[in-house]
Amino acid sequence: QVQLIQSGGGLVQAGASLTLSCAVSGLTFSGYAVGWFRQAPGKEREFIARTSQNGDITYYADSVKGRFTLSRDNANDMAYLQMNRLKPEDAAVYYCAADLSLWRLANTASYWGQGTQVTVSS
Repeated sequence: QVQLIQSGGGLVQAGASLTLSCAVSGLTFSGYAVGWFRQAPGKEREFIARTSQNGDITYYADSVKGRFTLSRDNANDMAYLQMNRLKPEDAAVYYCAADLSLWRLANTASYWGQGTQVTVSS
């Protein structure tokens, strides 16, 4: 019943921008912190960013700090990841996730989106 449906992935050139969307249903969205993760082939899942229930607290991994921006729209049960100045090393499957605990979203989550591929050509 809980669904996190992602969209916005695709193929872009290095230096380009891309925005990922995550539509959440089946839970009280404003009660959940939201996180974004990525996983490249042969690599461990990597934390990217997370935000608190009302969006007033955000954390970013050093690898994306200054380039990626996390946001949420509680009125529409949506979360977004704006990615700027993309690099080839950003290529991965990106996942949105939700958890009651902002702390736990540093590593994992209770609910996960299906993932969307981001490919960055050099």
